[in-house]
Amino acid sequence: MKRVVYDTGVLIAADRNERKVWAEHKVRLEAGMPPLVATPALAQASRSPEQAQLRRFLRGCEVVPFKETDAHRAGALLKKSRTRDVVDAAVVVLALEHDASIVSGDEQDLARLLRAAQSKLPIEPI
Repeated sequence: MKRVVYDTGVLIAADRNERKVWAEHKVRLEAGMPPLVATPALAQASRSPEQAQLRRFLRGCEVVPFKETDAHRAGALLKKSRTRDVVDAAVVVLALEHDASIVSGDEQDLARLLRAAQSKLPIEPI
């Protein structure tokens, strides 16, 4: 099983208690492959300390800080891909760094960013 990076859509789906997302998450945890979450994706999904489902979901994830070098890589990818979503770029940078698949509910911009990075990393739909 390949390592994965969750985008914001996955976190929102988990917070809404979508069974498929939770089931796939459990399979990854049981395989010893904790999913990665970029801190900008978490910031986009986090709205309240009352999001108990989201916080429970994150306990099984490795939340990865967005460093200055990541910000520069993300900015360069945004320029090259002619896209604007910093969170999507952060997700792609994290996936590239770990040679990981991306789990997402919105593939379009992520695919453009991956093409700009000349990467064929897969995007798995939620």
